[in-house]
Amino acid sequence: MPGTSRPTLAVVGATGAVGTVMLRILSQRADIWGEIRLVASPRSAGRKLAVRGEEVEVLALSEEAFDGVDIALFDVPDEIAERWAPVAAARGAVVVDNSGAFRMDPDVPLVVPEVNPHAVHSRPRGIVANPNCTTLSMIVALGALHAAYGLRELVVSSYQAVSGAGRAGVETLRQQMSLVAGTDLGTNPGDVRRAVGENTGPFPEPVALNVVPWAGSLREDGWSSEEMKVRDESRKILGLPKLPVAVTCVRVPVVTTHSLTVHARFQDEVTVDGAREIIATAPGVVLFDNPEAGEFPTPADVVGTDPTWVGRVRRALDDPTALELFVCGDNLRKGAALNATQIAELIAAERR
Repeated sequence: MPGTSRPTLAVVGATGAVGTVMLRILSQRADIWGEIRLVASPRSAGRKLAVRGEEVEVLALSEEAFDGVDIALFDVPDEIAERWAPVAAARGAVVVDNSGAFRMDPDVPLVVPEVNPHAVHSRPRGIVANPNCTTLSMIVALGALHAAYGLRELVVSSYQAVSGAGRAGVETLRQQMSLVAGTDLGTNPGDVRRAVGENTGPFPEPVALNVVPWAGSLREDGWSSEEMKVRDESRKILGLPKLPVAVTCVRVPVVTTHSLTVHARFQDEVTVDGAREIIATAPGVVLFDNPEAGEFPTPADVVGTDPTWVGRVRRALDDPTALELFVCGDNLRKGAALNATQIAELIAAERR
């Protein structure tokens, strides 16, 4: 991207749940952009959305929509990204893609600016991938600990907000909550399921008054696609292709912000004081850890904030090389829109 003029940015999928947050973030961060062009499906064309205090008309997704675009932020389903990201790249834009279409492509870097910013500069296909929201909710804190101690094994359980399944997930939870509110449901087998009926939306079971040990689609040997994403993406981001990883993903009745319990084993013995210092000084991470005072991260407090929040820092009872953590991160901000925006800013800095 030669020259010194401010780059043109396209936001593809601007009307979606993550796209809406992306426009808010672009309005809050340092304004390094020239034109910000909003792109969505033809049915959304003509709508006007606010960004940087101005109303901008949404354009229909087309080849011409990428004319003159330097960087394109994509937040669209995998199949749309697979078709249109190469089109945008062929027309000269660097694509930052939030779908799962390219994350494991060896010619597409998977980037978290606080962990592996150098990877953004090698992009043979003109595409940079944004990790999955569950991975992003923990990987900044984990990357800082890995840099100090050398990660050798990871065991994770996620407690994932319904917004990870899009607007349909949020609408489903709110509808189910209205059905169970003010009742004594949840006290007999199957009573919540009978009240909810077929209204489970994108989830296999009710999420109101419940937790559902499943996220994503079925993969080999009973694993879910969401669990495999956390494993494969963590390996790629940290540069540890053989890292042993075990993951269980659980959907919980929270609107926005994913939480995770993390059991991380390292090369050498660790200390709680050392780990706390690393976490407290890591960019993009907040240490909030005082159980005596009832202080630890929860989704209700973390939602709408940018950092990864870490609490319950303990050394494993039976392994002096392992740490236990509880981590929270807003899955629509750092888990999607913010990280993609940070990647775009790294690419834009190449012009200077």
